[in-house]
Amino acid sequence: MVTAAQGQKLIKLAHASIDTWFKKKQLEFSKEKKEFKKKQGVFVTLYNFPDKTLRGCIGFPYPTLPLAEAVFQCARSAAFSDPRFEPLTEEEFKHCVIEISVLTIPKEINSKGGQIPNEIKVGRDGLIVHFGGYSGLLLPQVAKEMCWNPIEFLRGTCNKACLPGETWLNPLCKIYTFQAQIFSEATPKGEVIKHKERVKKIK
Repeated sequence: MVTAAQGQKLIKLAHASIDTWFKKKQLEFSKEKKEFKKKQGVFVTLYNFPDKTLRGCIGFPYPTLPLAEAVFQCARSAAFSDPRFEPLTEEEFKHCVIEISVLTIPKEINSKGGQIPNEIKVGRDGLIVHFGGYSGLLLPQVAKEMCWNPIEFLRGTCNKACLPGETWLNPLCKIYTFQAQIFSEATPKGEVIKHKERVKKIK
């Protein structure tokens, strides 16, 4: 489990990762590497403030890297390498908030057909779909914000994978659930929120 105080540190690391890119400087984060050395999946999301429109989101669904290194890489990728957006500018970054989702290891749903939605709890679970060489992932907060039910969530995840919405019913389609601890800024470089918790401002 990542604590609220640790979530603040990860947000601060994500900020530093992007800031040092603009300044063309290397970032030394050996303390974070020692504290967050466990491999965990993670996504870093950038939103425009205050309308909270998406500005970039990149992550590692599986625990392939130590958490500190994963956050460092994902923050830069979300800012500069998300193919849906132009690279972030330094002026834009002043008006962005960062959200970090630390993931549990995805687990495959073994139920089939119409029983699959019963295995999914909106607001708790994120989804991954694999089928025919295509894959798609949606974080838990997406379904909650969209007010989807489990079937709509499954359809949305299939669409994210560029697949027809009913692909989840195919017996060959593999579906995985995961959970996330979510930390986000209330305002740019402001308070960091973990669910209903608040931790002190970034300095």
